[in-house]
Amino acid sequence: MNFLELKNISEQHMDLLNPTTPGKILKAGQIAGLKTGDRVIDFGTGFAEPLILWAERFCISGIGIDLRPYACERAKQKIAQRGLSDQLEIICGDAGKYTFPAHAFDVASCIGATFIWESFKSAVHAMKQAVHSHGKLVIGEVYWLTDNVPDEFRTTQTEGQDEFILLQAAREEGFDFEYVLHSNHDDWDRYEADNWYALLRWIEENPQHHERKQVIDHLHESQDEYIRYGRMYFGWAIYILNPIWY
Repeated sequence: MNFLELKNISEQHMDLLNPTTPGKILKAGQIAGLKTGDRVIDFGTGFAEPLILWAERFCISGIGIDLRPYACERAKQKIAQRGLSDQLEIICGDAGKYTFPAHAFDVASCIGATFIWESFKSAVHAMKQAVHSHGKLVIGEVYWLTDNVPDEFRTTQTEGQDEFILLQAAREEGFDFEYVLHSNHDDWDRYEADNWYALLRWIEENPQHHERKQVIDHLHESQDEYIRYGRMYFGWAIYILNPIWY
């Protein structure tokens, strides 16, 4: 069972696939200035919950791209159930290779999936090609809460960066941090526990599955990492990036 298949199991009871809340997603949309008729492109859309929330609150239209067929199908079902099929479109494929019309969107978002381009800076560089000159970026990203991260954890977490490095990267790509919505321990706990809950339900429901032990191992590794290290050393936030014009 590969990593994406494990994610399909662990995320089956979630809508938001990151340590954040619907309220913070809506606040990000408000700060980004979303309004009726705006167009949004969401890279690594998952189950498209941010797009759905923004479409319902701000009457935007948008495109969401995700690699996983499971995520794409569930996103399409949710969009149809909530009566948004005329506003939102889901593309199943590699978001990093998706050919979008240049500078055609008001907002580009990537909530927790900058690994599509390997780094936060690379994500900003790619995403800014999608928005017009006054367009904004909404990016969810992990960062280190402290400099005192144990070496045995830091060396296994290539996505972790100091938050000041993220700020500098944004400026180098022509953007200011306009607003930051930091997650708290409750947000992280909900996200991690939702993963564990889904994995455990699958383990209970599939006693004879030939890959059951792999799922059990994944559950235990996830719990060990979060309880021992992640809760203490990882932060997560949504950054709203405004183009530098002065």
